[in-house]
Amino acid sequence: MVSAGRLTAGDAEDLALTEVPVSEDLAAPEMAVRAAGRVLNDTGWDPTRIGLVAHGWTYHQGHDFWSPAHYIACRVGASEALPVGVQQMSNSGAAALGTAAEKLIADPGAEAALITTADRFALPGFDRWSADYGVAYGDAGTAALLRRRGPEELPGTLLLRSLAFVTDATFEEMYRGRDSFSAAPLAHGGRVDVKRPKKAYLEMRGGIEEFQRAAVRCVDRVLRTALSDAGLEADDPRIVLVALPRLGDSVLDLMYRPVLDGAVRAEVLSVRESSGHLGAGDLPANAEHIARSGALKSGDIALVLGGGGGFTWSCAVLEAP
Repeated sequence: MVSAGRLTAGDAEDLALTEVPVSEDLAAPEMAVRAAGRVLNDTGWDPTRIGLVAHGWTYHQGHDFWSPAHYIACRVGASEALPVGVQQMSNSGAAALGTAAEKLIADPGAEAALITTADRFALPGFDRWSADYGVAYGDAGTAALLRRRGPEELPGTLLLRSLAFVTDATFEEMYRGRDSFSAAPLAHGGRVDVKRPKKAYLEMRGGIEEFQRAAVRCVDRVLRTALSDAGLEADDPRIVLVALPRLGDSVLDLMYRPVLDGAVRAEVLSVRESSGHLGAGDLPANAEHIARSGALKSGDIALVLGGGGGFTWSCAVLEAP
């Protein structure tokens, strides 16, 4: 990409990537179906016992006027589950998980919920390498099964100890800039260009400092809220991992790393090298990586941070049973 002029050498260093996954033929919801199939196969869970399918995404799902959540529910055999689409920018996966958790808390008849995400950042509408600052976008589907704790743990299980969200909606303008509301998708130039509204926003606001201060406050608050909800202190020795979103160093240094420095003693995990940013899928993909890596012993805890434009930040507290 550097040789082709799609990235500068400085961009490449900031992104710290070796590759990103690219779907040449599968649409985003098809990837979600594949991921869900793996989860159901690995756990042996009967899809007819799924009460909710919560699907999160960031970008185009293959049709303009259509419900990808219903497609996924149908394809995995959960055709009577309640399908819900969740769109909260890059925090959509975390928001879908929160929606599922609230469903299980509120509805005693719901045994389990399926959470999926999927994004495919394909030309001509989206240039994964140059659309945004400090981000290269990879294609992926993710899936997770959420259920109440039973007498036996399913394979690959992690316990969701808490899930917290913090929002500062005053920054929704960053992804809007000076652009007027349009009557159809991609009306502003025929391609998603995140840099244009961000640049306009920073010009109007006189720089990034106001956002950085607010973002650091919000990340600190969501981390401490998640820990408090789980009955934990930041220096608890059981916390062994903190997973960051799959973003470039410039973005992580802007809002996440300043909070973690000195706040937690755990290893900070960044697994972006062969994926880039997975749109809605970073938080569930990081949870899956942790579950399969064997890095957690029984009783160990991982914190998984997320966030998305608008802005909302999230933190999940996960424990190995």
